[in-house]
Amino acid sequence: MSGLRVEFCGERFDVDPAVPFEIGRDGDLEVDDNPYLHRRFLRITFEHGIWWLANVGTLLSATVCDATGGVQSWVSPGTRLPIVFPHTTVVFTAGPTTYELTAELADAPYDEVLADDLRGVGDGDGTVTIGVVPFTTSQRQLIVALAEPMLRQSGTGLSELPSSVDAARRLGWTTTRFNRKLDNVCDKLDRIGVKGLRGGPASHAKNRRARLVEYAVASRLVTVDDLPLLDVPDDEAAATVP
Repeated sequence: MSGLRVEFCGERFDVDPAVPFEIGRDGDLEVDDNPYLHRRFLRITFEHGIWWLANVGTLLSATVCDATGGVQSWVSPGTRLPIVFPHTTVVFTAGPTTYELTAELADAPYDEVLADDLRGVGDGDGTVTIGVVPFTTSQRQLIVALAEPMLRQSGTGLSELPSSVDAARRLGWTTTRFNRKLDNVCDKLDRIGVKGLRGGPASHAKNRRARLVEYAVASRLVTVDDLPLLDVPDDEAAATVP
């Protein structure tokens, strides 16, 4: 049997395979006293030789990735997935706060997958390809501005999700320009199958921003190395917009 350890905010928990391990506002791992967070949100169990991560909540979803961002999944309420990689990152948002925790699995059955990193490959028009999705400099700036609090935190933990107004101000943009570019970024990712970035009338703008941050950080779409993009002069970034 392989041992599983969960880490959050510097605390480490060795999970007992004989007892379900629950994560939430009032679980074995008490994430935060956040009224938007389920009392029991995620549950880890060991069944038939496999560790499982289940979403036992009713509203929130979680983004789960291997350490390299090569494999990514969205765990919605009522679903579960096996934990099979040496290091797994779990990111989720409750209200204005985004959380990140990790699971470390000894003797994991699968190695982490190194995704092709095409960052920096472009055709000279200011467009940079990350994975299979081309982003302009200004679109990447938008992603980094929303993810900045998470990128600046050291290790696992929690961070506040910026509002559109605050993120636009951080970039020196109008809110209208920010929202237009947010639409473009979400459309691009939606077209390659990233869930949760588009929805019906019940979908709120905050949920879309949160899902974008979860995906971008967990899948390594943006990293701490991208933070200097926030200081790129606005006229230079604007010049790359098609």
